[in-house]
Amino acid sequence: MDSFSCSRPAVRAIDLFCGAAGLSLGLQRSGIEIVAGVDVDPACRFPFETNIGARFFEEDVADLDGEKIASMFGDGSVRLLAGCAPCQPFSGYTTKRRDIDGRWQLLLEFARLVEESRPELVTLENVPRLAQLPLWHDFVGRLRNLGYSVSWDVLDASRYGVPQARRRLVLLGSRLGEIALPKPLERTINVREAIGKLPDVDAGASHERDPLHSSRALTPANLARIRASKPSGTWRDWPDEMRVKCHTTSRGRTYPSVYGRMAWEKPSPTITTQFYGFGNGRFGHPEQDRAITLREGAILQSFPEGFEFAPQNRKLNFREIGRLIGNAVPPALAQAIGQAILSHVEETRGAL
Repeated sequence: MDSFSCSRPAVRAIDLFCGAAGLSLGLQRSGIEIVAGVDVDPACRFPFETNIGARFFEEDVADLDGEKIASMFGDGSVRLLAGCAPCQPFSGYTTKRRDIDGRWQLLLEFARLVEESRPELVTLENVPRLAQLPLWHDFVGRLRNLGYSVSWDVLDASRYGVPQARRRLVLLGSRLGEIALPKPLERTINVREAIGKLPDVDAGASHERDPLHSSRALTPANLARIRASKPSGTWRDWPDEMRVKCHTTSRGRTYPSVYGRMAWEKPSPTITTQFYGFGNGRFGHPEQDRAITLREGAILQSFPEGFEFAPQNRKLNFREIGRLIGNAVPPALAQAIGQAILSHVEETRGAL
C-alpha cells in the first residue's frame, strides 16, 4: 500500500464481475480496502484470493440483492461498488442482436444493486461502444435519479500508466458531491520499458523460473512469416507466396492488423483474450521470433511481474489464462481511478 494512503479516509469496495482482479488490485494499491469479489467464473477464484487476499464469491450477480451486498460491506466506512460487466454483449456483432442476448441485463443488474444497496460511491469500466447505446444513457440517468453525481468518458489507458493502447469507458458516481475522473499523465510507457528486460524464450518454450513466461509454438509457415515481419508492420510486408489465402480476397485485404510485430518504442496494441497467438493481432515480439508470452501480455496489461493467475503446479492453460488477462481491467488504470476516488472523499468528507 502506498505510504500516503494511511491518512486517507477508509473506503471499502466490492468488485462485481471481478475477473482476474485487475480492478481490485489497482483500487487496493491506491489505498482502498477490497472486501469481496464476485464472479460467475470459477477460474477467477485463485487470482482474486491469492493476490488480493479478500473473499471471493462464485455467484451470478443476478442472484445478489442489497442485503447481501450490505453484509459484505460491513459497517463504518465509505462504500464503493465497483465493476466491469463482461464486454462481449457490447461488441459490434452483438449490438445488432441485443434483444436476444440476456447478457445485456448485466448492466441493469449492476444498476439494481446500486439502487438496493445505495453505496456512497460507484465506478464502472467497459468498452467505449457501450456509450453509443441507449442502454448506457438509461443507466446513467438511473444513477442520477438516485442522487449520484456522475462523471464518465472514454479514457486512453496508455495515459494512466498502462503500456498499451487501450480505450475504455470509465464512470465515477458519488452521493457525496461532484466527482471528477482521474487526470492523465504526461508520458506513456512503451513496450521496451515494460517487457524489454525479460529473459529470451523460444517459440513453444517457457522460462524455467516463471512458467507464465511461456510462448505458443509456431508452425514452420508462421515462423517464416514472423521472420519476414517488421515492428508495427503487417502481413503486406511479406512476399506474396507467404500470405494467408484469406488475405488475397477483397474482404481479407481490409484486415491488416494481424500477423504483425509490436514496436519497442510504442505502447502495445490492445491486449485481447487471444494475444498469445501470432495470427490474432499485432502480437509478435518486437525482436524474438514468437508471439508474446502470457507473462508479457499480463505486464502489458500493467499487472506486476509476480502476479499469479493459476497454481504453478497445474498444467498451463493458454486459453483460460489468456482470457483472464485479456478481459481484465488494467491495474494501473484502476489505481488512477482509486486515487481519484480517495481524493474526492477527502474533499467531501465533511458531508459524511
